[in-house]
Amino acid sequence: MISAADLDAAELAALLAFHAEAGVDWLLEEEPVDRIAEFEAMRAAHAARRSAGSAAAGQPEASAAPGAADRSRPAPSRSAREAAAPSPAVAIPDGQAVADAAFVASTARSLAELRTAMEAFGGCNLKHSARGLVFAEGNPNPDVMVIGPMPNADDDREGLPFSGRQGIMLERMLGGIGLDRTEILLSNIIPWRPPGNRMPSGPESDICRPFIERQIELAEPGHLLILGNFAARFFFGSTQTIHQLRGQWRDVVVAGRKIPAFATLHPQDLAAAPISKRLAWQDLLAFRAGLGSQP
Repeated sequence: MISAADLDAAELAALLAFHAEAGVDWLLEEEPVDRIAEFEAMRAAHAARRSAGSAAAGQPEASAAPGAADRSRPAPSRSAREAAAPSPAVAIPDGQAVADAAFVASTARSLAELRTAMEAFGGCNLKHSARGLVFAEGNPNPDVMVIGPMPNADDDREGLPFSGRQGIMLERMLGGIGLDRTEILLSNIIPWRPPGNRMPSGPESDICRPFIERQIELAEPGHLLILGNFAARFFFGSTQTIHQLRGQWRDVVVAGRKIPAFATLHPQDLAAAPISKRLAWQDLLAFRAGLGSQP
């Protein structure tokens, strides 16, 4: 095992970045801990305390054979066993969860109300594995709304969309065409980070759709900048890849309103394949040029 003391600053930063992208959120002890031996020691100590307590009270020690002391007792009935068993968590059917999400979203009259409603919503299983909700951030009435697929580990940790290295890269991309992060609205289709940064399932996407569409409806952006393969397919209803969908203006209809939308590569795509940066730059220049020409 390589010790952190043997790495220079650049190597350590690269190693930490690798673990973060792999979904590692916490660092533990420097040395490995034998949890099995630790548990056995705790169990032995517990048994010794029980024996000491029984001897002090003048009671015979429990038999080492499991259930020996209970053989004279009648077995509990099936109804008693069922009553004693803990009730399993009730799963909400996907169709009902989608309907509940649509109702919750429709009742919000502002982005602040929508955030509160989403924090209380329990119909999406992703909420139970994420640290918390990652809601839209920035100008609540923007001309440009930037939408990505889902939070990553940095977003989940900070509670803000496009945090960490990907956020810095996005800010540089937008700054290159004269857009400032404070002037736009940033959000994700999925507001809770999926475990291990896996792609959301179809039902999970359907449940989260009313929330992102309500964000768009309330913010009333003039233009949408869609980032990445998942987000482009989600909004354009296509099975094509981001390389086939990027660089073209399309209309997205939300709550009866037609909004010009433009797709390009996500910062994660550029980190994985730096050669694609030239394609993203071409897209951003085309997006900037289209801001003044789109109705």
